[in-house]
Amino acid sequence: MSETPTLESLQAALDAQQAIFEMHQSMNMEVFYWWCTAIMFLIHAGFLAYEMGASRSKNALAAGIKNILALVVIIPTFYLFGWWIYNAFPGGFIPAEASAALPWSQSMGPDAKDLGTGVFWAAFALFGATTGSILSGAVIERIRVSAFLILTIVLGSGVWILGGAWGWHPDGWLLTKLGYHDVGASGVVHAIAGFFTLGVLLNLGARKGKFIDGVAQTISPHSLPMTLIGLMLIIVGFFGFLGGCIIFNGGDTGWTTIYGNPTNLSAFAFNTLMGFSGGIIGCYVATRDPFWTMSGGLVGIISVAAGLDLYDPGLAFIIATCMGVAAVYFAKLLENLGIDDAVGAVAVHGFTGVVAVILVGVFAAGTPNVNGLPPISFMGQLTSAGVMIALGFLPGYGLSLLLKKLNMLRVPEKCEELGIDEVEILAKPYPEAGVPAIAASDVPNKLANTELQGA
Repeated sequence: MSETPTLESLQAALDAQQAIFEMHQSMNMEVFYWWCTAIMFLIHAGFLAYEMGASRSKNALAAGIKNILALVVIIPTFYLFGWWIYNAFPGGFIPAEASAALPWSQSMGPDAKDLGTGVFWAAFALFGATTGSILSGAVIERIRVSAFLILTIVLGSGVWILGGAWGWHPDGWLLTKLGYHDVGASGVVHAIAGFFTLGVLLNLGARKGKFIDGVAQTISPHSLPMTLIGLMLIIVGFFGFLGGCIIFNGGDTGWTTIYGNPTNLSAFAFNTLMGFSGGIIGCYVATRDPFWTMSGGLVGIISVAAGLDLYDPGLAFIIATCMGVAAVYFAKLLENLGIDDAVGAVAVHGFTGVVAVILVGVFAAGTPNVNGLPPISFMGQLTSAGVMIALGFLPGYGLSLLLKKLNMLRVPEKCEELGIDEVEILAKPYPEAGVPAIAASDVPNKLANTELQGA
């Protein structure tokens, strides 16, 4: 004869089911950010191919190895101090208590009860690596690999994440004081990295032969197809990047932005794709150039990323199309000023990221934030954009100036003429190109010898 369940036993069973449900929700969250991080690696595969193709063949391997090394120096340094910076400096330059984010704390290692810290740290580390790749393309063919790595560590594990603490953290002062809104990192990643890069370019100088009598010369990519494939891979990786910018919540809360405002992946999907398409169309109309046409995909996504959760898809398309045209003209302006940005990174990431932040204040002013935080405003977004410019440019310019004074920034002139691969990498990307030619008169003899050997 079975016993009649008591109220206590029913409650215990309900509690057990609730605990299982919550565990599964936590595991789903962990899996989501795991795969976002994995997909983000395609950004770096793309940047590697993009920059190798954009370089001349004598510098192709140096461009590629910089991207690989950027990843492997940012990951451990972001573990050592980058994650702590994010948690310690939301209020400005005075650190708050954030001992749980220090590398020796229990949460910064395997812990069966902590299903969040590791995957969030990993996603943020890959965001940091993206800033290093943004810098990498602009400075190809004349920067020392060692100097690039120093700059990358400072940018990818220090500067951008300080901006992230100010503009993304729930207690970040740009959010709590100004109502800052930048859900897809147009400002905290792209604007900061772009203007850090501008600071470096001013001290690095142009590639040899880029300007003759003040007139800009075209230095063509050695493999435009590789560059276009690389750019498409970056676009694929962006879906992991933007996925890492949304918060997976369990229970009834659902998806929210990093600021706690309700949203979902559908909103991100609409505006990411419309931005991608609009940016390509804008750049194609402005240039008809394959390189810039494909770069327009990046311009378009970045131009709407700050307001992905707010824009109507039609508005996103219009913004992206206009920014595709504007980015081309900004890149031309920099070139006319004598600045050699080899891949247009300052225009694509810096200029576009800043304008994207400001446009949220134009089109979404008055939109409320949660938890009593200030609403989005034009002046708040404009002020925050200025902060992003300064936070990126000043460290980039200052550190690169110091490296220049120490004669550590740029490769020697002879090295630049020979190719950095020849001096720093000690390998050739296309070794068969160096095989001596066979005289036409020797071809029959060579064929005959081959046939005899085969027999």
